[in-house]
Amino acid sequence: MAERRPPQISSRKQPRQARSSDLVAAILEAAAQVLKHEGAPRFTTARVAERAGVSIGSLYQYFPNKAAILFRLQQDEWQQTADMVRGILQETRQPPLQRLRQLVHAFIRSECDEAQTRGALSDAAPLYRDAPEAQQARSAADAAMAAFMVETLPVATPATRQLATDLIETMLSAVGREFSNTPRSAREIRTCADAVADMFCGYLIQLGAPAISPAKRRKAQSA
Repeated sequence: MAERRPPQISSRKQPRQARSSDLVAAILEAAAQVLKHEGAPRFTTARVAERAGVSIGSLYQYFPNKAAILFRLQQDEWQQTADMVRGILQETRQPPLQRLRQLVHAFIRSECDEAQTRGALSDAAPLYRDAPEAQQARSAADAAMAAFMVETLPVATPATRQLATDLIETMLSAVGREFSNTPRSAREIRTCADAVADMFCGYLIQLGAPAISPAKRRKAQSA
């Protein structure tokens, strides 16, 4: 029996003019809305084209099927997360643990804000996580975290820093996913993020990281 080929998930072509870029942006925004409000089972190229106000032929110029649209949405989400991680952890004007607190707050808030879309993407595109684009985004975030750990734990062994990185990344992802399954108020998000940040910071302090002063900690918690 011939092996079934996976659907094409790359875009047909990249927009080169402002008008084309606007069209692709409109398609992706419409796709996100369809996914958010109707879910993965009812996600079709026809629904996306209708919501975007474009013909199905125009949509197919850039996306050969719904898998390609979903993959692009997922790719954009990976890149946004990687950019957020790098942007916060590389802000060296702030003490390391204050940056970590800011990252925890930003990540959990982002997970809650985009819970419906991310949940639908996860259901619709489980195989995309192994795509080269996913590896590239993870590599960028991992590099930022590795540099952060060297700065935060300069005398720790590489194995200790790697273990700390793995634990923080795994637990933050798990908490964000589980916590965002239920709609949360801004106060609940802050409370959860503070608790997770306290746990991470306490762990790194035990490994030799410099503690945040009480004043700076209060400032980070109120941000």
